[in-house]
Amino acid sequence: MANGGPVQHGFPHLETVRASITALYKRLSYDTVQTFATSVAPADVAFCDTDDLYLGAQRVAHELVRHYRLPDARLIVGFREMSHAANVELAAGPEYFVELNDRFRTHRRDIGAALAHEVAHVYLHRLGLSFPGTRDNEILTDTATTYLGAGWLLLDAYREDAASSQKLGYLTPEEFGYVLAKRALVFAEDPSVWFTSPQAYTAYAKGLAEARRDEQQPPLTGAGWVGRRRYARDRRHAQNDDGAGAGAGAGVLPGVPYAFTPEGRGPLRVSFPCPTCQQRIRVPVRGRVRARCGLCRTVLECDT
Repeated sequence: MANGGPVQHGFPHLETVRASITALYKRLSYDTVQTFATSVAPADVAFCDTDDLYLGAQRVAHELVRHYRLPDARLIVGFREMSHAANVELAAGPEYFVELNDRFRTHRRDIGAALAHEVAHVYLHRLGLSFPGTRDNEILTDTATTYLGAGWLLLDAYREDAASSQKLGYLTPEEFGYVLAKRALVFAEDPSVWFTSPQAYTAYAKGLAEARRDEQQPPLTGAGWVGRRRYARDRRHAQNDDGAGAGAGAGVLPGVPYAFTPEGRGPLRVSFPCPTCQQRIRVPVRGRVRARCGLCRTVLECDT
């Protein structure tokens, strides 16, 4: 939790974020991801200063447990001084003890954001889905929270001005915006209508632009002229490689997401990440091709 300190910006964790989206689809399946089409509603996690602190926190926790479809999980919420925003004890259940930073006693509007991340920890724990290392696992949790409909709360908790700052989670504001945009493109929703933080709008716009760039990479037909020109050059080099597996045919080229691989005596193939789930797709190099991602079922128009 950045509390008055500097807030990191940009996309330094983007590779792990993309791997997290792929891992979600692999572990949950397309059908299960689709059950999270409705985000957490602002009214369900609203917290007024006049609400009882403990009863209000339990109510918000219950709503988030319901959102993640954990009917037999019970969260016991407490408060104490700590450096992090919150912590959850991942035991066998069904009771889970969540501790929130004492700061939230007086910043109650952000209790929902802190609990969204902690309940996601419980959800992923029950799924048996984790990444090695604390940093990557927390990025996975932030990504899952956001992609499954509760992470807009984390971005809305980001506030920054010349005198103070607050940010929850391990992702940068722009990375939260990126994952929110990925979700919005899948479920056709506009999370910006729920933001109360002016800085959240800016971060979401930058994340949306980055998410759109994923849809504009060759060999997708939405690629721009510069990308198409480089792709044609790289394809020509790969075809001249005579299937030896060296040079352009050896793997992903620097600065581009696609890779050419020879298919024995068959046609050259190109692999690239699905713009929705980031799973790599492999298709023959033969002009216009329609590909369907086997993981998230997105149909992609390609010009290979």
